[in-house]
Amino acid sequence: MVNAAKNNILQFPHLVLGALAIFLHVGTQVIAVDTVIGYAGSMGIQLLEAKVFPSYTLTATICGYFLGILLIPRYLSQLRVLQICTVMGAIFTLLIIFAGGEIKLLGHTADVSLWFVIMLGLANSMVWAGIWPLALDGLGRFTKLGASVMIMGLCGNAIMPLLYGHFADIYNVKDAYWVLFPCYLYLVFYAFRGYRYRTWR
Repeated sequence: MVNAAKNNILQFPHLVLGALAIFLHVGTQVIAVDTVIGYAGSMGIQLLEAKVFPSYTLTATICGYFLGILLIPRYLSQLRVLQICTVMGAIFTLLIIFAGGEIKLLGHTADVSLWFVIMLGLANSMVWAGIWPLALDGLGRFTKLGASVMIMGLCGNAIMPLLYGHFADIYNVKDAYWVLFPCYLYLVFYAFRGYRYRTWR
């Protein structure tokens, strides 16, 4: 029997680490979509104009889905795409914080950092699809329970935005995006190393 020597779902490090990855991933997704209007507003962009920006983030996500369909597995493995997306997320986060200067794009004049928030939609697009099979790999008779643990990670989309809001209140809406950086660093770790762990030793 597969994993006959194991009697606890917590004995699968790659699953536990994967559930945490899902928690952080869905949190970064929601932050990218839900905060972009407020961030645009901080630049003096009126609500009537700013309310279109979440649709740009979601469009970037959909473009990522289509790219995944075209590239996986013929040109790139799902693992490689996961690695690329997580690294992009970390890079875009740093660009949100450090990049500056107004540009005109799609009829909007805004700070370039706003467009990097939108581009997080592309970075986030293939992360879920990459984490899920890695976390459930080799669970055998624990697969259903493992899937339930993964689903529990979805609570990140409720908790992470609160953390962003907390830092936005203390500092400002731009510096609050720092909360994304450790999330993406962890996702990079999981994409390159964490999924390989089969023992806690």
